[in-house]
Amino acid sequence: MLEVRDLTVRYGAVEAVRDVTLSVGAGDVVALLGPNGAGKTSTLRAITGLERFGGTITFDGDSVNKIGPEGCAKRGLIHVPEGRHVFPTLTVHENLQVGATAARGRRGHTFDEVYDVFPALVPLRDRNGWALSGGEQQMVAIGRALVAAPRLLLLDEPSLGLAPIVVKAVFRALRDIRASTPILIVEQNTAQALKLCDRAAALVQGKIVLEGSAAEMSDRTALLDSYLGQKQAHDV
Repeated sequence: MLEVRDLTVRYGAVEAVRDVTLSVGAGDVVALLGPNGAGKTSTLRAITGLERFGGTITFDGDSVNKIGPEGCAKRGLIHVPEGRHVFPTLTVHENLQVGATAARGRRGHTFDEVYDVFPALVPLRDRNGWALSGGEQQMVAIGRALVAAPRLLLLDEPSLGLAPIVVKAVFRALRDIRASTPILIVEQNTAQALKLCDRAAALVQGKIVLEGSAAEMSDRTALLDSYLGQKQAHDV
């Protein structure tokens, strides 16, 4: 489905991503772990054609360079960016309706199915985006992506800035979503990401330094923590 080979992303003289190779197949959930500034967001933006890059990225055998960002979305490569980007003057339900415009005839989640995944949004459906908490905005952003009928869902730091109880709710929903939708998730919360994914890779200073199955990466927790430069809260 998605194949990334020898990916390099540069900003002037700064090489943000170096020779990254990864793949996501149908039914896969892959996590890209790493601290701030590791190149994770640049990797996702390159995959959806939002950053210039070296190397090759193909989705269903077609070059991302050729199909561009709009083509990626039309084909079902749906990106939930860091910061959520909910439309502040639209209601929760109107934000979800925006996602339907990208479905392009594919069957995505219905609105009712999104509300089933995120029941906390039901009483908020008429509330404007600007009046939502960070966790509520994250639920809307993911819900909007589900309505867009993703064939592959890209998530950039879905737990960033959220209270632990909200993080648990978001990842509980993602475990339901993974049953029908392949996912590539960028995340600093190693413990939650490894519970969700099949495979993971640790990105440090733009380069993959460790990769393996979720079980293998969990067994290498101490080594993973040392690479990421922080002690993870494994019981979160």
